[in-house]
Amino acid sequence: MKIYDISQEVFSCQVYPGDPKPEKKILKSMEKGEVYNLTAFNMCAHNGTHIDAPFHFIKDGKTVDEICLEAVVGMAYVAEHNGIVTADDAEKILKKAKKQNIDSAKRILIKGDVEVSLEAAKVFASSCICLLGNEPQAIGPQNAPMAVHLELLGAGVILLEGIRLSKVPEGVYLLNAAPLNLSGADGSPCRAVLIDVER
Repeated sequence: MKIYDISQEVFSCQVYPGDPKPEKKILKSMEKGEVYNLTAFNMCAHNGTHIDAPFHFIKDGKTVDEICLEAVVGMAYVAEHNGIVTADDAEKILKKAKKQNIDSAKRILIKGDVEVSLEAAKVFASSCICLLGNEPQAIGPQNAPMAVHLELLGAGVILLEGIRLSKVPEGVYLLNAAPLNLSGADGSPCRAVLIDVER
């Protein structure tokens, strides 16, 4: 069994333009003679590797604590692509995933510097996937991500953004991207991992 950590380190992670950066505060330090170490931190729910719950863009959408964990834990397919993901690309990715493992086609992770187009988002949304992930900090065009988010989150698709897949070959894996149990939140950081169950 091989485990791939596909998460960013939190304090040095990428941040979406305009979002606050994570901050670390040392409350207690053994180096200063105190009996234990204690750290506090402050961060945006969408820093680094994180999930978007539907409530991020949908007024009455599910919040982080309301999403089904089966959406973020289960078999997933890693597909490599660079550039804009078109509707045709999305169809090909889904077809390849279904051929390899029907369950993995429910959770699609796209490796590479990608931008999911609205047309591709419509294909993914209509295919009843439960999760779509990519390496950039947002699904869709960075300067206008709303339409793609609305299409996917409106269909109940959980988004996993800011993952790191450079060391992960294309194929089928067991994904665990469980978020923190944040009541009423629109997103959450997560320690996302892929498990190659065949090794």
